[in-house]
Amino acid sequence: MERVDVAVLGAGAAGLYAAIEAARRGRKVLVIDHAAKPAEKIRISGGGRCNFTNLGIAPERFLSENPRFALSALRRHTQHDFIARMKDWGIAWHEKTLGQLFCDGPATQVVDALCRDLRQAGGQLWLGCAVAGVTHDGAFRLDTARGQVAAESLVVATGGRSIPKMGATGFGHDLARQFGLRLVEPRPGLVPLTFSDALRESMAGLAGLSVEAVVAFGKTRFREGLLFTHRGLSGPSILQISSYWREGAPIRVDLMPDRDAAGELADLRRKAGGQLVGNALAALVPERLARQVAVWANTPGRLADLKAPDLQRLANVLNGWEVLPMGTEGWRTAEVTLGGVDTRDLDARTMEARGVPGLYFIGEVVDVTGWLGGYNFQWAWSSGWAAGQVA
Repeated sequence: MERVDVAVLGAGAAGLYAAIEAARRGRKVLVIDHAAKPAEKIRISGGGRCNFTNLGIAPERFLSENPRFALSALRRHTQHDFIARMKDWGIAWHEKTLGQLFCDGPATQVVDALCRDLRQAGGQLWLGCAVAGVTHDGAFRLDTARGQVAAESLVVATGGRSIPKMGATGFGHDLARQFGLRLVEPRPGLVPLTFSDALRESMAGLAGLSVEAVVAFGKTRFREGLLFTHRGLSGPSILQISSYWREGAPIRVDLMPDRDAAGELADLRRKAGGQLVGNALAALVPERLARQVAVWANTPGRLADLKAPDLQRLANVLNGWEVLPMGTEGWRTAEVTLGGVDTRDLDARTMEARGVPGLYFIGEVVDVTGWLGGYNFQWAWSSGWAAGQVA
């Protein structure tokens, strides 16, 4: 039987970071993952460049039943602390829009650095090793493909159900239930939205078109790229709003952000009133979209022939297209898992389960989900660091 001080389930960002911190304290640490390679989400993130954090980290940019829960860890190990770690590793990076930070080179640099730090701190890493079950009798006993492991502390960093093709499962949620912790119902987050057959058919000619848009649900708004797909809508603005959207409710899309569609239509009518509406609108939005907006607004014929209510209907579509999603693409394409281990059952400072001493939950398995753009990696670093100080 392998005996360790700390067993970490999950060799992703949070698990490796927690393991490094614990091992540097002199703890005997073992990281176990059923995947053949470590930290695959890091490797594929940011188009292979790893959007490893964001300069704009703030608690209101994280979704949770208790948005304040993340504050302790995020304040004690900040984005600047992780940037310093990147500097120590000698990994060059650059800032893109909205405070997003990316590696200059491949994301595998970050994976290699984490694994190297773990080795140098004396930690072990078992990959391709499934865990069949966990029991607790004063120590945590893990039945693994490489034999039984006994650990004083157990850190669960198994993530959620997003990206199942990479091996994601609900194992961490099952463990939480087993030990009596509550769950906030998991659902896909940062995921494309899908639409009814009729609406999808009306958008078929727009597939592949990308525009800047403001997408809103309730009082929440995101201004970023929007992408029309064969299934519905995607792009950063849609992925962001998907985490807030609820079934049965519409979203609003401003296709002309910071522009007065009604005013520009009136001006366009004076200059190009003889043109068909779909053709004239190409002066305001991309041609393919222009033709479809005319259909959505039910404004055939020439622009000059439109009456005031018709023009207003066009303006409403351009500045406030209201569209009802039928659902999302689900776990298959979701970048993160919303919901998870209920924060009421965790200590915000240590990430330890309140009723089970020595049991910790960190990263995506917890009911804390960040915006797109490096926020979820920062939660992984911060929550992993917090658990690693005490596990």
